[in-house]
Amino acid sequence: MTRWTLPPDKIPGAWFNVVPHLSAPPQPPLHPGTREPVGPDDLAPLFPMALIGQEVSAEPWIDVPGEVLDILRLWRPTPLVRATRLEKALGTPARIYFKDESISPSGSHKTNTAVPQAFYNAQEGITCLTTETGAGQWGTALAFATAQFDLDLKVYMVRASYEQKPYRRIAIETWGGEVVASPVDDPGHPGSLGSAISDAVRDCAGRADTHYSLGSVLNHVLLHQTVIGLEAREQLELAGERLPDVVIAPCGGGSNLGGIAFPFVPDAGVRLLAVEPLSCPTLTQGEFGYDFGDVQGLTPLLPMYSLGREFVPPSIHAGGLRYHGDSPLISQLVRDGRMEAVAYPQGKVFEAAIQFARTEGKIPAPECAHGIRAAIDEALAAKETGEEKVILFNYCGHGFLDLSAYDDHNNGRLPEEQGS
Repeated sequence: MTRWTLPPDKIPGAWFNVVPHLSAPPQPPLHPGTREPVGPDDLAPLFPMALIGQEVSAEPWIDVPGEVLDILRLWRPTPLVRATRLEKALGTPARIYFKDESISPSGSHKTNTAVPQAFYNAQEGITCLTTETGAGQWGTALAFATAQFDLDLKVYMVRASYEQKPYRRIAIETWGGEVVASPVDDPGHPGSLGSAISDAVRDCAGRADTHYSLGSVLNHVLLHQTVIGLEAREQLELAGERLPDVVIAPCGGGSNLGGIAFPFVPDAGVRLLAVEPLSCPTLTQGEFGYDFGDVQGLTPLLPMYSLGREFVPPSIHAGGLRYHGDSPLISQLVRDGRMEAVAYPQGKVFEAAIQFARTEGKIPAPECAHGIRAAIDEALAAKETGEEKVILFNYCGHGFLDLSAYDDHNNGRLPEEQGS
C-alpha cells in the first residue's frame, strides 16, 4: 500500500498551538508608531477579535468551529502518499512520504486558513476583505473561502505574478474576487509581497465593513495549518511507520512549513527543515530582529528573520516564496536551533520538480518543488550512508496554473542562478 487516507470524521477537531513548546514565550509585535507592544485594540481595525485571540494565545489546543469543519470536509483529510517510484529512481533506502495538500478546491494548503479567516470575519459582521497574494495561491484560496460566506474580496497581486499567472487571476474572479496588480502606484515595478501588503492594508484602513486577511507569517495563520501535521502523524501510524527523521517544507512566510512541522516540534529526534529560494534567502542570509511586514511601514513590527522591508527579490516563478521576512514562530525555532534552513537556486528546484513529475506523476507548484528538492537530497544522502531514513514533506500545491514556468525551464529560458 502506498496511500493512506482517513475518513472525514477524522479531521482534527482542534488546532495545535506550538507556543507552549517554544524555549521562551514569543516576543510581542510592536506598534509601527509608538514601538510599544501592540494590544487587541491596535489590531481590531484589521482582524476579528477571535483571530486576535488566537494570535496571542498560549493554550495548547484551540477548537475548530463546526462551520469550518463542515467546509474542510470537502477535501480533508488529505492523503499521505509514499513516493515509492521516486525512491526506486533514486536508489535510496530512505522511505519518502508526502502529504498531498494539492487536492483542496484552490489547489494548495492555503485553503486551510482561508476558510476559518472568512468564517470569523463573517461572524463579526464584516462584509469585505482585502489581501495580497504572491503567486496567487493565497488569493485563490481566499476567493473560494469568501464565496462560502458571501463576503466581497479585493486581492492585490504582485505584478510579476499578475503578468506570469493569468489563470490565477481568472480563478479568483470566477469565485467573485477582484484582482489588482501591485504596487498600484508604480505600474513599472515588478512588485513584492511587502508592497502588496501595504496596498491591501491601506485599502481596508478606516472602513468599518472591511478587514485585512493574511495568508502566512502570523501565528493564527500557522495555527490553522497544523491540521496538515496532525493528520500526517496519524497516517504515519496507520502506515505502520515510525516518526520521521526529517520533516521538510518550502518556506516563504512559513504557513505550510509550520502546518506540517509544528506538530512534530515536541519530538526532539525529528529534524525540521525549511527550504527557501536562493534569490530570497530570508532564513539563511537574513538578520533576526524587528522589522515591518510591509514596505510602507503600516503593519506592526515583527520579531523575525528579514532581508529588509525594501528588499525586492527577482521575479522568480516561485512567487509565493518572494517575501523579505518570515513567520516569527518559524524564525524563533530557527534561531533556537530547533529548525534548520537551506536555500536553492531555481534551476535545481525545477530539476527536482521534473524528476518528481516523471516518477510520481504529479506536477508541483514551483514553491512546492523547493521541498521536493530537499527531500531528494536527503534521500540521496541516505543512499550514501545506507540509512533507512524516513522523510516526510509537504506537497503544498499543484503546478497546473504554473505551466509557463515549466515551459521556460523546458526551453532553456529559466535563469539558472537568479539572486545567487
